[in-house]
Amino acid sequence: MMRPIFSLLLVLGLGLSGRPLWAQTQPLIHFANENTLAFILFDLLETQPRLEGRPVQWDLDAWVGKMYNRLWIRSEGEALTSQQGGEAEFQALYSRVIAPFWDLQIGVRMDVAYGEETRTRAHLVFGLEGLAPYWFEFEPLFYVSQDGDLAASLVASHDLFITQRLILQPRLEMLAAAQNVPEWGIGRGLNRIDFGLRLRFELVREFAPYIGFNWSRLYGSAASLARREGEAARTSGIVAGVRLWY
Repeated sequence: MMRPIFSLLLVLGLGLSGRPLWAQTQPLIHFANENTLAFILFDLLETQPRLEGRPVQWDLDAWVGKMYNRLWIRSEGEALTSQQGGEAEFQALYSRVIAPFWDLQIGVRMDVAYGEETRTRAHLVFGLEGLAPYWFEFEPLFYVSQDGDLAASLVASHDLFITQRLILQPRLEMLAAAQNVPEWGIGRGLNRIDFGLRLRFELVREFAPYIGFNWSRLYGSAASLARREGEAARTSGIVAGVRLWY
């Protein structure tokens, strides 16, 4: 079950010719007057009120650096607004441009689960971030936990411009793991697939409220672990939120 997932992630690092992206391009051009830049994006900041606990979910990307070398800070998670609890993930990554529109990233990730008690887990992170042909955004990442557990994730999205300000975004997220980690609800093989459609309207480019639909399903051992805890293996519903960047 793992083989198709890791094969897909491997293919994302290859161009149409089958050669690695960095083998298909000319050497990168360097400028003597590069400026230090910064960027912050809440790609998701939303609630799904029909779910138990009325969770607020977020997906944050931020970076600071120059043209080819940057420090990325990432965070995503879920906070339950009607009760105490939630989960969050934080990443700090060194990013290096290896080809036009593609960055190689390496760093650390910290998982935090909080509620009646707080648990943490650390990982090493290695992966890519960039634009595939036809402006599909891909983020394939590999993880090695402090206990040696292996996992991989993929986030893919695409902006479809209905008008200059009305944009439909399909978004796909996948998670797979090589070992069972019951205390974190992780099973061997494909764990989860999330698929969402979000329609946003850019009042200004930096501020875009949206409404959409999100579908999520757990598979295999991860689904069994969720059912054992009294949680649903499949959820879906309307989401509403805002996309912000600066």
